[in-house]
Amino acid sequence: MARLKDKVTIITGGARGMGAATSRLFAAEGAKVVIADVLDQDGEKLAAELAPAAIFIRHDVTDEASWRSVVDRTLAAFGRIDVLVNNAGVLLFKTLLETGKSDFERVLGVNLVGSFLGIKAVAPHMIARGGGSIVNVSSVDGMNSANGLGAYSSSKWGVRGLTRCAAMELGYQGVRVNSIHPGGIDTVMTNPTAAPRDQVDKLFQMVPLQRVGAPEEAARASLFLASDDSSYLTGAEIAVDGGMLTGQYYFGFPGAPR
Repeated sequence: MARLKDKVTIITGGARGMGAATSRLFAAEGAKVVIADVLDQDGEKLAAELAPAAIFIRHDVTDEASWRSVVDRTLAAFGRIDVLVNNAGVLLFKTLLETGKSDFERVLGVNLVGSFLGIKAVAPHMIARGGGSIVNVSSVDGMNSANGLGAYSSSKWGVRGLTRCAAMELGYQGVRVNSIHPGGIDTVMTNPTAAPRDQVDKLFQMVPLQRVGAPEEAARASLFLASDDSSYLTGAEIAVDGGMLTGQYYFGFPGAPR
């Protein structure tokens, strides 16, 4: 299929994990992909793999000048911008009392301010062309939370609110803004030791689908929101979480405590 045929897409954090899966899927669906990331080696390698459908641009999402450069270089290479996926993110496991001000600001800077700056940089070009789609990657922790995730959860709740506000302000100008909320996804961020999938699945036995998610499964949600298949959706929130937000099993399933 070619659900993004000839659409020009910018994917932040596009060199690894969910971002890389999204870059590959978008290219396979006919898009021109700008892989925007601070990971030079991974980004250049992935762009070479996907060439000529993709280019890599080194990009710090917290830097306004970097955003201007990404936009200018994207326009120079492809002539327009149709889709932005604000995927870049960092994770921090610390209790609130252990979290320093610099820690908190760093997480909000990448996860929330980065998404804000992306919208600010890209939306005017979409409006000028008559429309576009922005997909913000939040988290189940932007709908819920857990101990030790104060900074991360705050940033992802912020992305959720930013998405709704942007949907209101940009919808009548033809720009749709939606969010996805991944749960446990098997990436370097959540599985830094690269434990085998069957071992990771054991950590998710209390979730209805009883397994960790694959990066490609989150990418398919972004594809839907980026494509015209979702043409009447804006301000929507899609949880890609194996049912985590629906509830958790405490007994009555294989391996459950009795």
